[in-house]
Amino acid sequence: MTDQALVDLAFSMLERSYVPYSRFPVGAALLCPDGTVFTGCNIENAAYGPTICAERTALAKAVSEGHRAFSTIAIAGKSTDYCWPCGVCRQVLYEFAPELTVLVARGDGDYVKLSLKELLPHGFGPSSLDTGANS
Repeated sequence: MTDQALVDLAFSMLERSYVPYSRFPVGAALLCPDGTVFTGCNIENAAYGPTICAERTALAKAVSEGHRAFSTIAIAGKSTDYCWPCGVCRQVLYEFAPELTVLVARGDGDYVKLSLKELLPHGFGPSSLDTGANS
């Protein structure tokens, strides 16, 4: 799948977003190494805390279907700036794919490509829990 096709899938999810409070729809498309793609949209909640971002929606769908490896994610919004993933999403993505490629789009369709490690330098992942002690 091309980067552009993945970005287009992320944009297609904007219409499914549930955003009555922020009115800031976000779509995501997460690509697995085997070519499977999982999409997601943000889902807000009146209590704010339970709100889930598009990236985590896509990741939760993928993990619940047995996928644990990911190569690229596209994130799209309608704003004039690029739709950068929040810190929580960066951390959750890092758990599964520290080498992930991230495509971040803005409303006019333009996007940038960078690595998750550029977005989350010195991320905390499973290997961070290794204390060196014998189990």
